[in-house]
Amino acid sequence: MFTRQITPLVTAVCLSVLIASGLSSCQSKGTAATEAEKSATSADPATADKAADASTTPASATTPAPDPSSIPADKVANAAAILARPQVPILCYHQIRDWRPKDSQSAKDYIIPTAAFREQMQMLADSGYHTVLPDQLYAYLTTGAPLPSKPVMLTFDDGDLDQYETAVPILDKHGFKGAFFIMTVAIGRRGKQPYMDKAQIKDLSDRGHLIGAHTWDHHNVKKYQGDDWKIQLEEPKAKLEAITGKPVKYFAYPFGLWNKEALPEIKKRGYVAAFTLADKRDDSMPLFTVRRIIAGGQWKAKTMYRNMIQSFD
Repeated sequence: MFTRQITPLVTAVCLSVLIASGLSSCQSKGTAATEAEKSATSADPATADKAADASTTPASATTPAPDPSSIPADKVANAAAILARPQVPILCYHQIRDWRPKDSQSAKDYIIPTAAFREQMQMLADSGYHTVLPDQLYAYLTTGAPLPSKPVMLTFDDGDLDQYETAVPILDKHGFKGAFFIMTVAIGRRGKQPYMDKAQIKDLSDRGHLIGAHTWDHHNVKKYQGDDWKIQLEEPKAKLEAITGKPVKYFAYPFGLWNKEALPEIKKRGYVAAFTLADKRDDSMPLFTVRRIIAGGQWKAKTMYRNMIQSFD
């Protein structure tokens, strides 16, 4: 059985585990960087913009979304209706920093150089996109509530310090908000790979970003048994709620991996939706298998834009 005594070793090499154990396989479900560059040259921008607008109706980008708990159960759409709604593009980021000489080629798929991230955000802004947060997405999926024109969700996994120090100022420039999924074992850790501390996490929450859970130490949800559900789902939720003073309602799967047995367990512990990567959504519980794609670190901004449109068309 998984225990707390051995799992801190996972965190000490979090990025290498992500790459070696699973995230690279998520890329295979979507588009490899070289293939993406090729497909980007053939996509029709007019078609892309049409696809991006298909899921929305006009609405203010600042319209507050209702708390999920305030939506009556009889107003929540069934799984078939949720699956029938056009998907909202959701991008997943990890480290936002310049590449180092020792970074492997595969690692570079998940490390976005600062200039590349800046270009990606500029392209979204220039293309007329508005960022939405999980409460807005939940209201849209469950009730058909309108979203801003050309919505996109920006998500950040793990809680790396560079997300706070590098990515957030770039988001601020465009008035963008993001959803940050925190791996709680690493809160406040410094060293070669530093992580956000409690004050920084609370600051993000206070400034209107979303704080969600990403397990205690990135343990694969498909392997949970016994106390894992408490350690990886319940305790991180409680810890983040104590830090932010707000309910934590959303969860992101480590490596994007999930199984059908995990979905009711996550719902039972107070989460209202969970985010995967490129997998197909579950037919009966689509709110707990919301799709994202990793924004490739080796993609040009144009490539990211085309792949985003094609993935969620």
